[in-house]
Amino acid sequence: MRFISPKTDFAFKKIFGSEDSKDILISFLNALIYDNQNTIQSIEIIDPYAASQLPGLKDTYLDVKAKINDNTTVIIEMQVLNVASFSNRVLYNAAKTYVTQLKYGEGYMKLKPVIALTITDFEMFSNQESAISHFVFQETKRKFPYPDCHLELVFVELPKFNKQLAELENIQDKWIYFLKNAPDLETVPETMGAIPAIQKALTIANQANLSVKELEDLDKREMFLEDQRGLTIKGIEQGIQSGQADIIIRQLIRRLGTIEPEIKNRIRQLPTVQLENLAEAVLDFTNVSDLMTWFN
Repeated sequence: MRFISPKTDFAFKKIFGSEDSKDILISFLNALIYDNQNTIQSIEIIDPYAASQLPGLKDTYLDVKAKINDNTTVIIEMQVLNVASFSNRVLYNAAKTYVTQLKYGEGYMKLKPVIALTITDFEMFSNQESAISHFVFQETKRKFPYPDCHLELVFVELPKFNKQLAELENIQDKWIYFLKNAPDLETVPETMGAIPAIQKALTIANQANLSVKELEDLDKREMFLEDQRGLTIKGIEQGIQSGQADIIIRQLIRRLGTIEPEIKNRIRQLPTVQLENLAEAVLDFTNVSDLMTWFN
């Protein structure tokens, strides 16, 4: 068996966002938002899953949107790339979902809670180790909650979850393991298959149950994500390299005086290894001729 990765928006919607996936989504949300309690009994999936006509592109910032039994709206996003201002985007989507509940002239009493569940394939909160973080409004000193707090943010950081299959303790562990490791599974593990909703999710995720077009669509999306990840890594490397060059140029100016623009450009074009060598050599320079000798 081979299983598709729930980390792509296509796969995530197919597994959790179809009309036939309500039992899967209920189990998933009860585990991740309500700490394995059976709080959600019924659910309405809004804008059910439909395959995109633009393979390789994220259809929307929200992968799945649903209303649970008390009319709370839950918006769910699976995010692979750590893009700029992502934390602001999460808050914006939650606030926008909350505000747009009201039609013109309706009173605030009609507003219902909104929960934003965000799963990330990168770390967001470096100051804490837990894979799950749950934010609500509360008073800063005495920590009491804001009355009728209608906005909650829940984050699941996949890189922080390191349990192996034999170490899974509850349904929450098993769902996070599924999100992180489904493509690495060769069969349905007994401990996972014992949970009907997870067994059903794995059945949907089985590549053998996908059409040729769905497999092609999935492949294009995964290629797109890999390309974007590569661009991000390249951008970070270029940023580091540019920062190193700027520091060396400042050191040279302090040591030697004015540096001509063409020399600055030569320094900025150096690869990282040569920049590191130049950073050490700067200490021995007494004039610009020493720098030119180093270049030659």
